[in-house]
Amino acid sequence: MKMLVSCAVACVTAVAALPAVAADAQRQADVARRGADVMPFDLKATTHVFTKTADGGVQRVVAKNAADAGQVKLVRAHLHEIRMQFLKGDFSGPTHVHGAQMPGLAKLKAATPGEIAVAYQDVDAGAELVYRTTNPQLVAALHEWFDAQLSDHGADAMAGHAHHPEHGAPQSQ
Repeated sequence: MKMLVSCAVACVTAVAALPAVAADAQRQADVARRGADVMPFDLKATTHVFTKTADGGVQRVVAKNAADAGQVKLVRAHLHEIRMQFLKGDFSGPTHVHGAQMPGLAKLKAATPGEIAVAYQDVDAGAELVYRTTNPQLVAALHEWFDAQLSDHGADAMAGHAHHPEHGAPQSQ
């Protein structure tokens, strides 16, 4: 009897999880569609890597095919533009792509100019933005924001691990 109840509970749990997976897949498709309005590169031809650090994080976008000079150029131009917008407190791009309720976004928008430093750097096959702040609430907001992007970009994103000492220590995930 216990085995029958356990199987029934497992089946109900598995079936209950299906709508969440479908909702995630639908949300990812919606994000990809809206992303094309903001990101000039092909989302499927690139990978977003989000690395949490003690003082913020690193957002890296690289072409899946390092020899695809067109995608690399588009990634670099986009991250340059995003950096300039973020330094002015303009988070309209992520708002359009991910929605106004995106975790961490409201706190990032509320930051005073200069409270979050954003540095740009070319990397092999793409570029990265390094976010730094001394405000623990903004560090937490950046981490929430990174987690939301990881979820929203699905297979086109991955969590990274701090590998540059100057970017700070990785946070536990």
